[in-house]
Amino acid sequence: MDFLDHLIQLFTTHGYLAVFAALLISAFGVPIPEDISLVAGGVIAALGHADVRVMIVVGLVGVLLGDAIVFLFGRIFGVHALRWGWVARLLTPRRHAQVKAKFTRYGNRLMFVARFLPGLRTAVFLTAGMSHRVSFLRFLAFDGLAALLSVPFWVWLGYIGAEHREWLLEQVHRGQGAIVVCAVVLVALTAWWFWRRAQQRHQRLRSHRERRAERTRP
Repeated sequence: MDFLDHLIQLFTTHGYLAVFAALLISAFGVPIPEDISLVAGGVIAALGHADVRVMIVVGLVGVLLGDAIVFLFGRIFGVHALRWGWVARLLTPRRHAQVKAKFTRYGNRLMFVARFLPGLRTAVFLTAGMSHRVSFLRFLAFDGLAALLSVPFWVWLGYIGAEHREWLLEQVHRGQGAIVVCAVVLVALTAWWFWRRAQQRHQRLRSHRERRAERTRP
């Protein structure tokens, strides 16, 4: 509660810039929870110090820019980034090996899920950049889709719960689990949709071949 109140006071005084800065630096592993910052942004919007729609845009730009910088840092410096102090603390050899193993198992889907895993997010994005297996545009697509799901959720939660702080913090903890479930469901539905499209294309192609074979028969 104290941390949320401090953020609300800070954001009330300095507005969108403070929200943007908090989200930007949290991408580098600074212990300022992204979800709490977004909730606090929603609270100050409800109290009349900001517009909730502008706050959502500021939130999206802040998280995506921070993530993009982390990804490009890994892309530009590669494994040499591990020599930097803050990177070495966040991405220990053991964690680096674990993240690479997860990439091998889950592929690009890991970048989408990483947004909902605060303890691994920065490590995943750094590793994705270092690997050179993921294009920058594909990274933005996966991360942007996840941000479109999470950022409005947290800002609106703060907006509707501004007058009930204890309830709000309780919903934050519940929402962390709920949003992960929503993300998993979304990934599953997307995978099913692509599978169905592939099956339909395969069926159309087979039907087309059968019709051609019938026409060419003597």
